[in-house]
Amino acid sequence: MARSSRPIATLLVWQASHLCKSSPSSDTRKGIAVDVVFLIGRILFSLVFVGSGVGHLTQSEGSAEYAGYKGVPSPKNAVLLSGVLMLAGGAAVILGIWMDLAAFGLAALVAIMAFAMHRFWEESDPQTRQVEMAQFMKNIALAGGSLVIAAVAEGAPNTITDSVF
Repeated sequence: MARSSRPIATLLVWQASHLCKSSPSSDTRKGIAVDVVFLIGRILFSLVFVGSGVGHLTQSEGSAEYAGYKGVPSPKNAVLLSGVLMLAGGAAVILGIWMDLAAFGLAALVAIMAFAMHRFWEESDPQTRQVEMAQFMKNIALAGGSLVIAAVAEGAPNTITDSVF
């Protein structure tokens, strides 16, 4: 004889109704947990930019050679500028200083870098094409993540300044 799913459905409805009814203290705990998770996420996300920025500034010769190979005009200056922008933008998102402006800037920067540096569609070697495609997609994903941060920056917890936009 098959078991009726009605008792399971009833149990699930009961559990859901009790989870939705929360006391002020559980709302506060949930709010604090969300704020902490958002801060940790901002830090982890921004460490990519901070690390890359430091790398651009400390290893500018090698990065400039690669940028020159990719056809970037004034490669040394472009590498130094992008390093400063990544470092400043990443730090601003972590600290919550004009986080929306910083995130919009990072989104624009990595989108431009994706199309300037990782034109996988121009590569004839399959392995090089795959590597460039992965780098292109990484930059596009970082641009998307930056836009999400910009979108939720207004009223975000643990910030030093308010949003610009």
